[in-house]
Amino acid sequence: MTYLLDANTLIEAKNRYYRMTVCPAYWSWVQRSHGAGVVSSIEPVGVELKRGNDELAEWAKNQAGLFLPVSDEATQHAFAQVATHVASQAAVMKAGALEEFLDGADPWLIAKAMTTQDAVIVTHEQFNVQMRRKYSIPNVCQHFGVPWIDTFELLSRTDARFVLAD
Repeated sequence: MTYLLDANTLIEAKNRYYRMTVCPAYWSWVQRSHGAGVVSSIEPVGVELKRGNDELAEWAKNQAGLFLPVSDEATQHAFAQVATHVASQAAVMKAGALEEFLDGADPWLIAKAMTTQDAVIVTHEQFNVQMRRKYSIPNVCQHFGVPWIDTFELLSRTDARFVLAD
C-alpha cells in the first residue's frame, strides 16, 4: 500500500496538532514511512510547500525523495482523464473553480494515485457531491475509484505511535 499525502495534511499537521517543535516524532515518522515505501507525495505538492516561508517549507526542501515526479507517461495520461472529467462538470461549478483546480497539485495527486498500484490518497478534504465552490479531491477520486482517507486513519492503519521517552 502506498499512501500519497495531500499538501493539506502536512500544512494542518504543522499548524495544529503535530507542530514541528511540539511533536517532532510525527515528522520523523513521515520520513521513516517514506523510507519504508509506505508514504510519499508528489512534486507539485513539494513545490507548493516550498513556496512558503516557514519551517514546513524548510523541511520540505530537505525531503526531495518524498515528492514523486509526475512527468511519467502514465501519470500524464491519467491527468488528462482527470482534466476531462472535471471540465465536464465546469458548468455547475463556481466560476474559476476549474482553472483553480487544474492549476494546483490536486489533479496530479489523483493522477499519480490512478497509476500507482494500491495507492490511497491522504487528504483532509471531505466527500460532498453538493459542493460547487471548488473541486474536492474525494469527489474526483470517487469517480475514478481511487480510495482516500485522512491523516488519522493513515496513522491508525500504519500503527503509528508517538510515545514520550521515560
